Amino acid sequence: MELIVNGARHEVDVEDDMPLLWVLRDVLNIKGPKYGCGIAQCGACTVHLDGEAVRSCQLAVGDVEGEITTIEGLGTPEALHSVQEAWIDHQVAQCGYCQSGQIMQAASLLADIPAPTDAQIDEAMSGNLCRCGTYPRIRAAVKSAAAKMRET
Repeated sequence: MELIVNGARHEVDVEDDMPLLWVLRDVLNIKGPKYGCGIAQCGACTVHLDGEAVRSCQLAVGDVEGEITTIEGLGTPEALHSVQEAWIDHQVAQCGYCQSGQIMQAASLLADIPAPTDAQIDEAMSGNLCRCGTYPRIRAAVKSAAAKMRET
């Protein structure tokens, strides 16, 4: 089957029921999406499918219709995405394991809601777990990225 990942076409020879996460990590060697729980409850595997945040650990590759974006394809070679910049500015990451999923979820939120309230941020991000507990910094970074994105 053919997949479009981060703007590039890939031919993969895998079973239709293989989780997208394993295709990305094990077949295409794209390591940004992480395995966290395997049951779509932690968000570490979050990628975009046509701009919408999805959990790749529970999405069968045979069900994928559209373009996939991982953390590696979120920005451009010339510039980070505003959410990535905000994550750095607010020093969100501690251990960093969940951060690609957190960033992908936040970018999807801001694409849908350019000026989210605290409640909207908390609701959108509630499916992404952070063992280090950086939730206040995550919220601050989302607000900062939202403001920057509205300026451009």
